[in-house]
Amino acid sequence: MGNLMGWLDLGQQGLVALLIGYALGSIPFGLVLTKLAGTEDIRTIGSGNIGATNVLRTGRKGLAVATLLLDGFKGTAAVLIAGHLFGPVAAMMAGFGAFLGHLFPAWLGFKGGKGVATYIGILFGLWWQGGLIFAAVWLGVAAATRYSSLAALVATTLAVPLALWWSGKIALLGLFIVLGILVIIKHKQNIERLLDGSEGRIGNKSSSATGS
Repeated sequence: MGNLMGWLDLGQQGLVALLIGYALGSIPFGLVLTKLAGTEDIRTIGSGNIGATNVLRTGRKGLAVATLLLDGFKGTAAVLIAGHLFGPVAAMMAGFGAFLGHLFPAWLGFKGGKGVATYIGILFGLWWQGGLIFAAVWLGVAAATRYSSLAALVATTLAVPLALWWSGKIALLGLFIVLGILVIIKHKQNIERLLDGSEGRIGNKSSSATGS
């Protein structure tokens, strides 16, 4: 492929990385997998979300797990590809692009998922220790409260930023603060249900837990 570093300046590298990330992040694996499996269009059921939680509403647990893993992997892949081509700053740009792609895919009318799985994938790609911290906090909060959405919000907006700050990773901290704000925006309805006590709990058939 040649030395792209020598062909592009820093601004161009960042833009290319952002576009690579967006292209990968906007692949709607939940929709693709359910269509291949012959299930109903997940955009017409439940929350209309393309993430793993809504895929689970089709009754296909295997498809939901596959969606979760692939939505995470596309974030990791974007980071690793851009990092290999252009370096660490471009890797962060690609991660941001992947997150935007998942939340706002152009070919689905900019109506995508809530971003948690892709957030985790980006985090593992940029700082794998942070991914383990996220997983531990999510599991702890989810086990204590049985609220998947609350666990995701605590992990993304509190645990990961605090861990990044404590570790002195200020550049990554800025990125994940922005991602955390977007997670909050996409979980607006979940937050409202948490506050009024109507949010579904893990294990309840009526659960409205966070999608990916």
